[in-house]
Amino acid sequence: MEYFRPIAMTDPARTVGSYALAGGWCWFDRVEVISRNAAPRLIAAGDVPQPILTRLTAARPSFAGVTLDRPRVMGILNVTPDSFSDGGKYVAVDSAVAEGQKIAKVAEFLDIGGESTRPGAAEVRIQDEILRTVPVIEALRAEGLRAPISIDTRKSLVAVSALQAGASAVNDVSAFGFDPAMGPLVAKSGVPVILMHAQGAPETMQNDPQYDDVLLDVFDALAAHVAGAVALGIDPARIAIDPGIGFGKTQAHNLALLRRLSLFHGIGCSILLGTSRKRFIGAIGQAERPEARMPGSVATALAGVAQGVQIVRVHDVAATRQALRLWQAMNTDHLKGET
Repeated sequence: MEYFRPIAMTDPARTVGSYALAGGWCWFDRVEVISRNAAPRLIAAGDVPQPILTRLTAARPSFAGVTLDRPRVMGILNVTPDSFSDGGKYVAVDSAVAEGQKIAKVAEFLDIGGESTRPGAAEVRIQDEILRTVPVIEALRAEGLRAPISIDTRKSLVAVSALQAGASAVNDVSAFGFDPAMGPLVAKSGVPVILMHAQGAPETMQNDPQYDDVLLDVFDALAAHVAGAVALGIDPARIAIDPGIGFGKTQAHNLALLRRLSLFHGIGCSILLGTSRKRFIGAIGQAERPEARMPGSVATALAGVAQGVQIVRVHDVAATRQALRLWQAMNTDHLKGET
């Protein structure tokens, strides 16, 4: 089997006959052909098989009502006592609501989670997760927040309660693999969903992750997750995929995925990237404390956007937004109005 990775560009000197990547701000005229049993090679974009070229070029539809014609920011709000970066800061409803309102002034999406999925984290009881998240969602909606809220959960009962409280999307780090009722729930509710790749459960995922080829293994797994969701009746237009940086992956695995992220456009869904404050950023950037990893987090977010990633999930929303404004001014403002 061959895999086709578009070489994403934003250079103002765009070649004649090039293609827009996923209908967005990047363009490509060459594609890297990758397989498990041969060396990679480059071909002209026009030589890509038509069904794959269609998936690579088709404009991605709006996600939870937000257009994806430019990079979007999803702000993280962990209402947990033990998240790796900000655990305990927003356990009280009033502090969580204040932070959520602050995030929503800068980010297009707000992602609320009541269970830490950091390496080694233990599973949280359903009722506890509901008690942590639902009052915050209800309060934010009561205060007039209109931005899309995604519920970060693996559990269908938590998702049901959050959607009833005003959440508008589901972010499942297990890609329906933890709770068999989650897929049918999302199909029935009609809400958008983020399907993430993870190898193993949070308790053990970092013990010794192994892959034959991490890039192609993750691609195949996400493609299978999307196919399974579509078989349940979920419109692919409502699906975003997340390669799951740091979830059952070593530093080398993370870097291999980040270098060739544009491969995942071949699945045909919008892409979400979550690298914010993760351990490999601290290791490479020499920042032991998670809150000190903002510069590295912004660097990886911009690297993703340069490969056409539509949504970046971050803790440092203001810093990321400022960086994106500058990046867009330098790299993509000249493309406005072009086809």
